[in-house]
Amino acid sequence: RTLIHISLDPVTFSTGVGALWLHKQLEALEIGHAALHGAYDTLPGAEAFQAATFVWETPIDTRSWRRAHNVRHHRHTNVGGKDPDIQLGPTRLNRRVPWRLTHLFQLPLTAATWLNFTLVLNLKYTGLADLLVGSNEPDTWQAVGADSISAWRSALHKASRSALPHYLKNYVLYPALAGVHFPKVLLGNWLAEALRDVYCAASVYSGHVGSDAQDHPVGTRPPSRAAWYVMQVEASHDFEVPLPVSILCGALDKQIEHHLFPTLPPNRLRRIAAEVRTICEAHGVKYSSASWGATLARTLLQLTELSVPRVWA
Repeated sequence: RTLIHISLDPVTFSTGVGALWLHKQLEALEIGHAALHGAYDTLPGAEAFQAATFVWETPIDTRSWRRAHNVRHHRHTNVGGKDPDIQLGPTRLNRRVPWRLTHLFQLPLTAATWLNFTLVLNLKYTGLADLLVGSNEPDTWQAVGADSISAWRSALHKASRSALPHYLKNYVLYPALAGVHFPKVLLGNWLAEALRDVYCAASVYSGHVGSDAQDHPVGTRPPSRAAWYVMQVEASHDFEVPLPVSILCGALDKQIEHHLFPTLPPNRLRRIAAEVRTICEAHGVKYSSASWGATLARTLLQLTELSVPRVWA
């Protein structure tokens, strides 16, 4: 932040933006995502990172995130009517979401979503997005009493209690401290936020969106615990990246392992990946993994196909 404030040239300014982005990126995924899953709840000396009390330096309401992500998404991955992550605002990420006219603009809407990804997640997980554009989960807590003033008031309260302080600090307070350089600091802070959001979105979308990710119709229930594990593996896919890139992804490049063992910290997910793959292959369970470039291309192709009202068998 100091580099952004004192910069008088593009190199110093860019260095400050890059450093702030790295901080925000590590905070969001490698640290925050794992902490909110309870990865460090029983680790001595890590009391500050316990799921119940850890607060992200993001605009996402942590209590709403734990309820929607940890519970609904991880229990019902890619299941129509249950998984909140198959629809983010106006974008359709899965064929189990009913097609609407706005989905014709899927790709530009996806670009806008990626640039504001943490804000979109906050609106989704607090229920505000569902009240605004409708939900693919008719029986969720977000949709209960959706026509009442109390539902809107509750969603607005949840959406603002993290987002408002976050944006006031980054877009008002810190720029104001720079005086006449307010616009420069505002730009630098926005660039760092946007870089984090795009990187997070690319990591998250690559884990579940694509033609090779299995999805399930409304009402699907695994007949056994073993079947649930198979559903988790086949609804996810890994992507292959070097360790430094994986750290910035918070080990979401190991999405399969994360869905099998969501409370494992990122370093453990990386360590078990080879063994998980061997076990899946030995038992005939589809284990999907490719380069990040190939995975992103497959993701974008799926998003394009989902923009039209195509009927699948």
